[in-house]
Amino acid sequence: MLIARLIADPAALETRLDAAILALEAAGMPVAMARMLDFCGDVLEIGLPDGDAGQFRRILDTHFSPSDLVVSTADLRVPHVFVSDMDSTMIDQECIDELADFAGLKAHVSEITERAMRGELDFATALKERVKLLGGLDEGTIRQCLDERITAVAGARTLVATLKSRGCRTVMVTGGFHHFADPVAEMLGFDLVVANRLAIADGKLTGALVGPITDSSVKKRVLCDEMAALGDAAVSLATGDGANDIPMLEAASYGLAYRAKPKAREAADGWIDRGNLTSVLSLLGIPENEWVAA
Repeated sequence: MLIARLIADPAALETRLDAAILALEAAGMPVAMARMLDFCGDVLEIGLPDGDAGQFRRILDTHFSPSDLVVSTADLRVPHVFVSDMDSTMIDQECIDELADFAGLKAHVSEITERAMRGELDFATALKERVKLLGGLDEGTIRQCLDERITAVAGARTLVATLKSRGCRTVMVTGGFHHFADPVAEMLGFDLVVANRLAIADGKLTGALVGPITDSSVKKRVLCDEMAALGDAAVSLATGDGANDIPMLEAASYGLAYRAKPKAREAADGWIDRGNLTSVLSLLGIPENEWVAA
């Protein structure tokens, strides 16, 4: 069984559903069920007896884009663990780009970041290159950057708080830095943070990192370790936006790409392209009157 839940423009849902069903049937995927989950903010749920999940997503994308969507091989449930990227997923910015702005290097660093997130550059090499450019910045610049530049993505606090109210463990794992991730995690309510650490000496960034790099393999390992601790029946949710999130998204029960780069979006079980992060709650079947304001 394949189950899709989708949020799109109400007019599109009304006028394009029949065409989407015909396209699925033409692709050899007859629709067994299509209904609106009105208690979840007009979520469309479509069920197929069998089929290719990737093709299912692509057909729905063709007919309903922009949308928020998840496709699952089983009934969707509230996850036992939620693992998320930080930059451009839980916060609106890329911290390293904003920090580079204080050194007059934002355009150069942002270009490297963009290419790394698209999977065009090796993540670890690109990270070391960008960090090296920050050498000599005053440590206090980090606090200034946090206060002046960093903002939570709309719905992030409510998503984390609501999942935690349902007993879900929340972990933020980022290729960014503890100096940003720890305050952000505290602000949003995450239980655990895994991140890189900038080297600082005499109150200034040295242009190096301390310890091993948190890369795509670490992100996946963190999710798998959390799942192993919970047992075989555990359900996981992961969110991210870049190529370095792909292994984590693929390993999760539900991997959702948030306003993501093309490679991450293609690899995920679904995406959030239209709404904010509270759309995740609607896709999971949690009514808005049960969301926890934060």
